[in-house]
Amino acid sequence: MSENTRVKTILLLAANPRKTSQLRLDEEVREIDEGLRRANKRELFKLEQKWAVRSRDFYRAILDSQPQIVHFCGHGTGEDGIILEDETGQIAFVQADALSGMFKLFARKGVECVLLNACYSKVQA
Repeated sequence: MSENTRVKTILLLAANPRKTSQLRLDEEVREIDEGLRRANKRELFKLEQKWAVRSRDFYRAILDSQPQIVHFCGHGTGEDGIILEDETGQIAFVQADALSGMFKLFARKGVECVLLNACYSKVQA
């Protein structure tokens, strides 16, 4: 690996709050992990995982990991945004404008790509 080649961190954020239908997030993450392990130039990527992400964890995980790629998998509701939990275990929505503002900020800090794998995520995208 040359000095100009930089390892890209992929931050995978998974959330399946209580009171929502069960998703098979572990299988999605396994497929991503296996795909990276078999990929050409796999040494150029590092996968970090954060599970049961709450609303405050979402922001903190990005700050801590400083990823170039962020992949969220979980529930979405369209206009109300993606569904997380708050610190008390209650449903917390992160709306499109909040996500947009957050990712604009993080784009200046190195986030190059955001993947939202949730129902109705076209609204947030």
